Amino acid sequence: MSLLDDVAERDGWRCWVCDEPVDPDKSVNDPRGPSVDSRTADRKAKVAERLAHRACNTRKGAVKAVIAWPDHLYVVEPASLITVAARLERKGGRETVGRCPTGQDAQDAAEWLVDRFSRLVPGLPVTAEVQAGGGQFLVVLSTGRR
Repeated sequence: MSLLDDVAERDGWRCWVCDEPVDPDKSVNDPRGPSVDSRTADRKAKVAERLAHRACNTRKGAVKAVIAWPDHLYVVEPASLITVAARLERKGGRETVGRCPTGQDAQDAAEWLVDRFSRLVPGLPVTAEVQAGGGQFLVVLSTGRR
């Protein structure tokens, strides 16, 4: 098995940048084809390589990768998920990632975040909590370690 196959199997054939499926039958030269993204810039990352679409990996080289929040979530002042992931992976602890106008909006965001972080930072046990206060609802991610 090649490095690409090993990384792809571990990541479930999903691009870590856009979180969409990567087709194993596409050519590695195709923009939607598989590629291995080496995370050498983040030496403290626990996972050195991640699966990415060729286009996502190439685009990420020109600008810092951004994990987009889905349009269906109503989150005010959402945190940069790449930055949050790096901090939680390095230090653990808790981090507020956004605020929502309703409890349901916050719950929807919390559920999406736990699912997304399971692929963004595999092996990092992330939980989400909704905290009410001041007429808004905060979404807080936690690793359980400090």
